[in-house]
Amino acid sequence: MKVYDILGNKIKTLVNEEKSPGIYEVEFNSTSLSSGVYFYTLDVNGYSETKSMVLLK
Repeated sequence: MKVYDILGNKIKTLVNEEKSPGIYEVEFNSTSLSSGVYFYTLDVNGYSETKSMVLLK
């Protein structure tokens, strides 16, 4: 799972390992980021999905 800014620059890689099926939580420290729209991408076995999120401070 990777996080990108509005310009498509990679901000952070949150998870980069294979996990067994289940429910997981990942902490995302955004203290160094400004408020705005960011995107996160999840890639799994050839499947990729990107969604947006709004960071408000």
